[in-house]
Amino acid sequence: MHPPIQIPPDEIEITAIRAQGSGGQNVNKVSNAVHLRFDIGASSLPDAVKARLLARGDQRISKDGVVIIKAQAFRSLEKNRAEAIRRLEDLIASVAVEPKTRHATRPTRSAVRKRLESKTRRSAIKAGRGRVSE
Repeated sequence: MHPPIQIPPDEIEITAIRAQGSGGQNVNKVSNAVHLRFDIGASSLPDAVKARLLARGDQRISKDGVVIIKAQAFRSLEKNRAEAIRRLEDLIASVAVEPKTRHATRPTRSAVRKRLESKTRRSAIKAGRGRVSE
């Protein structure tokens, strides 16, 4: 298994913004929410991981290849920053491992025979349900 991909802190742009929603007067004064921006193209990620990230249909990835994550779950700026970085790492980890290629397989001869026999039996049962003729 490969070690988890490390993201250099200088490739992540974090901005403190004011959070939305309830919070009383405090929400209007303090910038506790975090806006994280990560440019996939300019990052030091391996090319294969970049390609899988860009190919993924995730709404957090903009058309120009920038991951934008907004974290505002906590009242603390540090907790929101850590949450945003954790979500970015989760996103990258989800595409870090190359998916296995699927190899077509065929059912065994006995499995095909059993399936066809059960279909024949079921057909006979249903055929016997018809209206009785005199």
